[in-house]
Formats: sequence, C-alpha cells, structure tokens
Amino acid sequence: MNILEKMPKKVIVITGGAGFIGSHLCDKLIENEYKVICLDNFITGRLENITHLLKDKNFKLLERNVTEYIKIKGRVDYILHFASPASPVDYLNHPIPTLKVGSLGTHNTLGLAKAKKARYILASTSEIYGDPLVHPQREDYYGNVNCIGPRGVYDEAKRFAEALTMAYHRVHKIDTRIARIFNTFGPRMRINDGRVVPNFTHQALSNQPLTVYGQGIQTRSFCYISDLVEGIYRLMHSKGNEPINLGNPGEFTVLALAKLVLKITRSRSKIIFKPLPADDPKQRRPDITKAKSILNWRPQIELREGLVKTIEWFRAGSEP
Repeated sequence: MNILEKMPKKVIVITGGAGFIGSHLCDKLIENEYKVICLDNFITGRLENITHLLKDKNFKLLERNVTEYIKIKGRVDYILHFASPASPVDYLNHPIPTLKVGSLGTHNTLGLAKAKKARYILASTSEIYGDPLVHPQREDYYGNVNCIGPRGVYDEAKRFAEALTMAYHRVHKIDTRIARIFNTFGPRMRINDGRVVPNFTHQALSNQPLTVYGQGIQTRSFCYISDLVEGIYRLMHSKGNEPINLGNPGEFTVLALAKLVLKITRSRSKIIFKPLPADDPKQRRPDITKAKSILNWRPQIELREGLVKTIEWFRAGSEP
C-alpha cells in the first residue's frame, strides 16, 4: 500500500454547504480528496445541489442550524463558515436569521474551531463596504454602511462576523482567513433568489420585461463560480489572516448586463425601469491586488462566457 493511502484524509466542516457557493465548494473539496461534513438547515440551500454527493463515502450531510450549539465527533482540520442568506430577497425575508447566523453562527463555528484546533475560513462579502465612497474597494476601506437600513441586517451581520473572527484570532490564536466575496454567479443559483443575473435570465427566458432599477448606471462586477471557488481554495491554503477581496474587477453597468442577457438569450423582452431600492450601491468593483499577490489568483472566465454557461443551465431546467 502506498504510504499516502495510509494517511487519514483531512476533514472539513462547511456550513451552508447546500447553498450556491457552498455546494460548489463541496465538489471542489471532494475532488481534492478531503472528507466533507456539510451542515445546512435549508433556509436557502437546496438538497438538489448536493444530491450527487450523498453516496460518496467522503461526504456527510447533517441538517443543522448553526445558530445552535454545534457538536462534531472526531477530528476537524478546517471549518468553512458559508451559512447565511446572501441575496437581498432572502435577507429581507429572513432578517433575524441573517443576523443570528452572522453572530451566533459565527460564534459557534469559531468555538468549534477552537475546540478542534482547526483552521477557520469566513465567507464575508463586498456588502461590508456598503454604498462605497472609495472606488475600487480595497481591503483597508472601512465602508459606508447604513446600519439601521433594510440591507443593514446582512451588512452588519458580516461586519460583526469579521470582527469576531479577528478577535478569536488575536485572543485564542485561531488560524483564521476572511474572504470578502463580490458578486458571484453561475449554475445552481435559484431562479427567484433576487440577484440580478438570475432575475434577468428568468425574465429573458420567459419573455417578461427585464427590471432595471434607477437608470441602470449603477455598476457591478461579476465573478463566475469556478473562479471564486478556486480563490477560496487557494485562500484555505495560504498564509496571513487579514481579509482578502475575491471577485472579478471587470466592471459593468446593470443596463449593459441586461442588454447582454437579451443578446445571449435572443429574447423578445423589453427593459423597464423602476426606482432604486434603499441603500443600493452605486458602484461595486474589487481591488484584487492582495489576491493576485498572496494567492496568485485572478479570474479566468469573462462575463459573457460565464453568462452563456449560466443561461444554458437555467434553460435546461435549473438542474444541478
């Protein structure tokens, strides 16, 4: 027997593992010979995202709410905390669970990391920058957040999660990583999750008007899911504990995105305009200098290529 075969596989606990990003991470980790324990309470996660993994001997699903005490038997080498509603529709529908998973959920998973002496990776977000006054956004920018606005439940939950993670790093010497994730898209997004790519795709494929808020001149940066997962995987194995932006620095107006979706789908849909939601960011673009330097990472998939893949998946019936 090869000596490497005698070595026990490293064990990873991932919260929110049945979600959009979490399920793709589970795939990546299984492919790279890790044992994966997936925790999800299915508020926004979907069993269909991980059905193909259920018979894999290295994958285990536990239906858990991480805002309650977490007990895992045996060794744990890494903890990836990715549980949280992440779209405006979801966190506006579930404001208190969103705050609880960012606070209590982060506290519980950090406690597990402390008990197991595991490396800890927090999924944070570009939303911690709020409606930014600095462009592009660097990790040393503190943000411009309305803490009592409707979006504040998500923004502040993640800002608190970052603060608690760094406190555990400083006080308890937990080996932590923080990924500030910018707009990500791809297969397994829910068609009704309220984010702009599935919204436009659903409207275009069903020949409904594409809803653009304001004049559509607000900008976003869109990272394809495989690029993001590679960035997170590299972050897991990197050195350093400070937050790192992960996103595609390509910047597009929302109106340009709508027109591109119409072109790819060859839809007959028109574009209609509605008032901007409260605290909607006017600009969003990551500075990924740190990611390029520390992780040797940069996105490979351009927006059009990623949209073609995503639209094909939705057109096929939204099957994982």
